Amino acid sequence: MDAMSDQTTGSTPSAENDPRGALRDAADAVLARLIGDEAGAARLRPDQWRAIEALVAERRRALVVQRTGWGKSAVYFVATALLRERGAGPTVIVSPLLALMRNQIAAAGRAGIRARTINSANQEEWETVREEISAGAVDVLLVSPERLNNPDFRDGVLPQLAATAGLLVVDEAHCISDWGHDFRPDYRRLRTMLGELPAGVPVLATTATANARVTSDVAEQLGTGASADDALVLRGPLDRTSLRLSVLRLPDAAHRLAWLDDHLQRFPGSGIIYTLTVAAAEEVAAHLTARGHRVTAYTGRTEPAERAAAEDDLLANRVKALVATSALGMGFDKPDLGFVIHLGSPSSPIAYYQQVGRAGRGVEHAEVLLLPGPEDEAIWRYFGSLAFPPEEQVRHTLAVLAAADRPLSLPALEARVELRRTRLETMLKVLDVDGAVRRERGGWTATGAPWRYDTERYAWVARQREIEQEAMREYAATGGCRMELLRRTLDDEEAEPCGRCDNCTDMGFDAQVSPDALDAAKGELSRPGVSVEPRKMWPTGLPAAGIDLKGRIPVGEQAAVGRALGRLSDIGWGDRLRPLLSPEAMDGALPVDVLDAVVTVLTDWARGPGGWASGEPDAPRRPVGVVSVASRSRPRLVASLAEGIAHVGRMPLLGEVRPTSLDRPPGPSNSARRVHALHGALELGPELTEAVKTHPGALLLVDDFTESGWTLALAARLLRAAGAEQVLPLVLAVRA
Repeated sequence: MDAMSDQTTGSTPSAENDPRGALRDAADAVLARLIGDEAGAARLRPDQWRAIEALVAERRRALVVQRTGWGKSAVYFVATALLRERGAGPTVIVSPLLALMRNQIAAAGRAGIRARTINSANQEEWETVREEISAGAVDVLLVSPERLNNPDFRDGVLPQLAATAGLLVVDEAHCISDWGHDFRPDYRRLRTMLGELPAGVPVLATTATANARVTSDVAEQLGTGASADDALVLRGPLDRTSLRLSVLRLPDAAHRLAWLDDHLQRFPGSGIIYTLTVAAAEEVAAHLTARGHRVTAYTGRTEPAERAAAEDDLLANRVKALVATSALGMGFDKPDLGFVIHLGSPSSPIAYYQQVGRAGRGVEHAEVLLLPGPEDEAIWRYFGSLAFPPEEQVRHTLAVLAAADRPLSLPALEARVELRRTRLETMLKVLDVDGAVRRERGGWTATGAPWRYDTERYAWVARQREIEQEAMREYAATGGCRMELLRRTLDDEEAEPCGRCDNCTDMGFDAQVSPDALDAAKGELSRPGVSVEPRKMWPTGLPAAGIDLKGRIPVGEQAAVGRALGRLSDIGWGDRLRPLLSPEAMDGALPVDVLDAVVTVLTDWARGPGGWASGEPDAPRRPVGVVSVASRSRPRLVASLAEGIAHVGRMPLLGEVRPTSLDRPPGPSNSARRVHALHGALELGPELTEAVKTHPGALLLVDDFTESGWTLALAARLLRAAGAEQVLPLVLAVRA
């Protein structure tokens, strides 16, 4: 939600001279209550007033594209108060994040506006909220976009809302557009709600992060295109005069982490340190905490209660920073946020502008710093691989749904298609909007309606992503004004040199780091070893695919907790492992430094808590042999890894778990399909089977890489069946 304290002051036309003067005076009075201005000096900006006038007096649809901190939320709260005074129904705000809803509810209360919410976290309150709406006791209802296509909400609540709403607000409206950086298919369900609104119900869409293409697309989808007779599009300049933008290139990840350690306390106030991955956020937060800094990790893996507590700590300045992923992108409002640091470059200048816009909304000066790294582009490529699936996979999914005699749940459908859960769900939401599928109680069904794969559009979207990535490379490398470049990338026609950034002032950050901080960072990043949790439950839906496996994997068939040298998303060992394990890498013997690090992992594993040398009752037994998983793509690498471990550990190399045929199984897709592909496709062979029998005890199971964990799980199951008492997986890398 936007800060609402950045308002203009001065005189306004009186009711005597302006036929709408009384409405303007009433609007300014609501604004004063909203921002706690007891003197009543605050005035709406011209575009704020123009939007409110269009909504309240003209009952039009408006799209407002304005910079962060401009006061977009003031528009819909003031409009709500005025519309309610005139007998209109409640305002419905579609808002993407719970954090955003919490801030909006608090802000509404300051203006005497009664706000409630319906979202996944308060289902026990839904009936009460519905009763309050019916009784006229709710001025604002906030709903998440995901609710719009929940069958119970869509069929039982949405029609009533559409019939009684006095104003529909679409917050963070760039999420509607698949041209934008944060496309969310659920948002496109708004077409249905827009179509069901009675005539004359005003609509407001707001965003700060939309270039001209996204603005046009959002306007078209909302029916607020600039060519429409009842449309109003208000787009303003995107400069943020409080922000000073800088880029600092450092030699490696250790220098970046050490620089943060040395310089964090010199940044004004409290702020946010953004990372590109969950693993990096947790790693950086742990290191900075160990070095005496008050920071907290905030990611999509953070529990909701912990997220709320972290937000409160930052708002109250009890922490210096949250070390966050994009989970803290939209929806966090702290007007006095003093800095935003990016440890790694986002792939989109639109996303970058949105995230840096968290800072400096209520203070005169805030620092924005980008610390780019060599791993950034590998991470961009990974997230880019999650785009809309190829037509063949989409058609297959539609065929599976069409052939089913009942709605298929996500787990049941996942077992029949080559898509992971998250990607499958996103695809289904797009198909739902397009009318090809429908979400019902119990799952998804095919509608049978004609559907066309929009190859041209999907290719164009992919090309736009490439253009955005090139823009971020240019941003990091430019010798010109960084704010001007950002504004031009977002199609701001008023972009000009800011006079504040590191290039405009020729005053960048000092790259020096202290020896102590650098040694500590190197020690943190060079420390090898992460846990590899075993698979304990079979994927749902395997019996339907002809495999009689379900429920919990018996303890006697499971692998034990294993170890990996590092994560591919790490800023430490990830930098070393990514080129070694990339699809383009040449196969060869394992480098000596990597083998040495693996030996360190084994030593720490043995001697650490719960290790086989710890003497603890539940500790695994010391391995008595080494088994490898045969690799088609990197046979020399895996063989040298297994041989090296066997030699250093003075253990026999017993053999390898091998494929039953030379046909290449599909790469990692979803869990159910992965198990389907691997079931019966691995074997021990008679020599390895005999070797396992003659070496009773624990075995090290060695592979180069694990992503889904199912190859290790099924190989371990075979080894346990052959007589292995325990199977301890050891791999070079895990995905995240």
